[in-house]
Amino acid sequence: MSAANSEKSQGGGGTDIRVLLAEDQSMVREALAALLGLEPDIEVVAQVARGDEVLAAARAHAVDVALLDIEMPGRTGIEAAAELHAELPELKIVVLTTFGRPGYLRSAMEAGADAFLVKDAPAAQLAEAVRKVLAGERVIDPTLAAAALAGGANPLTDREREVLRAAADGSTNAELATALHLSPGTVRNYLSTAIQKLTARNRADAVRIAREKGWL
Repeated sequence: MSAANSEKSQGGGGTDIRVLLAEDQSMVREALAALLGLEPDIEVVAQVARGDEVLAAARAHAVDVALLDIEMPGRTGIEAAAELHAELPELKIVVLTTFGRPGYLRSAMEAGADAFLVKDAPAAQLAEAVRKVLAGERVIDPTLAAAALAGGANPLTDREREVLRAAADGSTNAELATALHLSPGTVRNYLSTAIQKLTARNRADAVRIAREKGWL
């Protein structure tokens, strides 16, 4: 048994904080798991690379805290957080982000996240956040909090966001209408309104602005 594992077994007493780590980049995920595994009271019991695998893993491993990256295939970390909050309300959720986009913080908190941190925060800070949320505290990176306040609320409605997100790949209005089960005129109206709200030049510019703000 390694010295680290020996310390965990002596100090944990079978009461380790059980953590689920969701991150699509394997090197980052493994590094985070290794760093958290050095903590005497934290055990990473499950790892997934897709957002649509989070709920099943949380249930299967009876985790206490879920650490969720935002950008994942299948489902975003924010969408996975909302699903966890609805299905497992006692589970604590920490959302991690590479990009400090102000809209992400607001969306994460609305989805039920208990903490919101940048991914490159020191391991000790992340471990302390895990302990704090389990104790009922809310942890938010102060720089991201200030940016969120300065950025204001997301002006887009859910439907405008849906249409704008779908338009990001360059689909025509007719293609969007078919995919979203709307009329081409309705799609055009949603896109036009979104462009006006974001003071964008066109739909591509609107997508860029909304993504930079973390509103998509």
